[in-house]
Amino acid sequence: MDITPQDEQQQPISDDQELAKALAGVMPDVPDPVILDTPATAVTAPTATFPEPPVPGTTLPPLDATSPLPEPTALPTPSLSASSSSDLDSIKKNALEELRPLIDRVDLPSEEKFDTYLMLIRSTDDASLIAPAHGVAQLITDEKRRAEALLDIIKEIDYLSRNNQPTA
Repeated sequence: MDITPQDEQQQPISDDQELAKALAGVMPDVPDPVILDTPATAVTAPTATFPEPPVPGTTLPPLDATSPLPEPTALPTPSLSASSSSDLDSIKKNALEELRPLIDRVDLPSEEKFDTYLMLIRSTDDASLIAPAHGVAQLITDEKRRAEALLDIIKEIDYLSRNNQPTA
């Protein structure tokens, strides 16, 4: 069988090796294909993937090919009922009480430390936190952010003074 073209003009025909080289340049993350010596056939070697090794110190049970795998069970999802809400409030109260004496020891940028003080003030209505929060606000280097922090201090003082006034 003669497969030569009938007219005299020859057009370039790319073979699989040229195509593989071109694709390797276009897709650098793809491994180079393995080219066999058969004229019109290119075969890409499969890549094997292996599971992550187990964490040292843990053992996996042996697999038995004849026994079925256990059915996955759904984990219980916590619901926010009235009792768990009061539990969360209790945990929050305890965490705030534990954080208050430690806040001076926390190594945070001035802006974040101020935000933490502000959160503590708003959560506890503790007026004794105003002075340390004001001190941290004065350390904020960005003038716009420092002005916002000072305004927050003024707002908290106004709020606390209104709530601490006796009602007539």
